[in-house]
Amino acid sequence: MTAAAALKSLLLNPIFLSTISSLFIAQILKMVIYLITSKNKNKWYAVETMIWRTGGMPSSHSSIVCALATSVGINEGITSTYFIICLVFAMVVLRDSVGVRRAAGLQAKALNNLGKQSAKLTGLEFHSVKEIQGHTPLEVLVGALLGIVIAICFYLLIQA
Repeated sequence: MTAAAALKSLLLNPIFLSTISSLFIAQILKMVIYLITSKNKNKWYAVETMIWRTGGMPSSHSSIVCALATSVGINEGITSTYFIICLVFAMVVLRDSVGVRRAAGLQAKALNNLGKQSAKLTGLEFHSVKEIQGHTPLEVLVGALLGIVIAICFYLLIQA
């Protein structure tokens, strides 16, 4: 198989298409929700949100892994080894999104607040640490449902 044929096969693969589509749709929805709900609409921030910012509604990580697991389950069967691997991978990502990453972000925020207050009192210089944005349970749930729905829609479109 030539490289061009392999690339074409990848780009026409329904599992790949549903997974990548779920990423793009989640990021676009995230930008739209920001523009609708934000009082100070910063268009550059909206573009950054769509391209690479993490956190926010819906969770694109959750959407991707749920679209992947659902697509593999539909195409390979829910008893297949591939589906089990995807399901476990999705469970790890979902747990990490709402648990570990969120906790680390909240801790970083607290540390930055403490550092700024200490710098103000002591006059010493303080450099903020990066605040990783995790997800709320609702953001993860909506992202997961979005990924599942997108995978099912791809399956139904292919069957039509």
